[in-house]
Amino acid sequence: IFAGIFMVLSLLSIVYGALRCNILAIKIKYDDYDIRVKPAAYLCIFMWRSFEIATRVTVLVLFGSVLRIWVFLIVLLNFLGFFFYPWIIFWLSKSPFPENIEKELSRVGTTIVLCLLTFLYAGINMFCWSAVQVELSDPDLISKSQNWYQMTVYYIVRLMENAFLLLMWYIYRTDFYLYVCAPILFLQLLIGYCMGIFFMLVFYQFCHPCKKLFSSSITEAL
Repeated sequence: IFAGIFMVLSLLSIVYGALRCNILAIKIKYDDYDIRVKPAAYLCIFMWRSFEIATRVTVLVLFGSVLRIWVFLIVLLNFLGFFFYPWIIFWLSKSPFPENIEKELSRVGTTIVLCLLTFLYAGINMFCWSAVQVELSDPDLISKSQNWYQMTVYYIVRLMENAFLLLMWYIYRTDFYLYVCAPILFLQLLIGYCMGIFFMLVFYQFCHPCKKLFSSSITEAL
């Protein structure tokens, strides 16, 4: 019982942190405007992050319980992919190396800071869509534009990955899950992740405090 309570409290604290990061990211992107976040926006973000993070963690735990070695490979590939993605985009853009992070830092120090930033970025994106997208070619190191394409690709790939991991768990599940209705749990987790996507769509379409500044809505982009 106590373990379950601590798990719920930990999840709520993580979701609250993700919610605050979302709000902070909006204020950073649109710092020239007076931003007022309505209660409906808070609710949508909370539901979005709750479903997204809870289902992602559960899927990884279930998969790791039956294929322990392979879960490390999945996590490693996810981490390395998101870690190197900002660097690849930066190299392809042929932009000059960022020098305005801190004047007292040397080139090596700047590289270390950027590596730590992309490290954090990769860690977040393994479990949920990062509120701030790293862009090393930008002086502020974050993307100020709303890239619907990246978000769409992220959630499609993540949904497919979750479905695949759940399928592997379903095939290789042990007697430990004998009293668990595996098909129902399989569907519940997929539906739960889709619910997270649904609340994300509702937030960007109706509740985002700066939706009037978007060049196109998320439904138009889709």
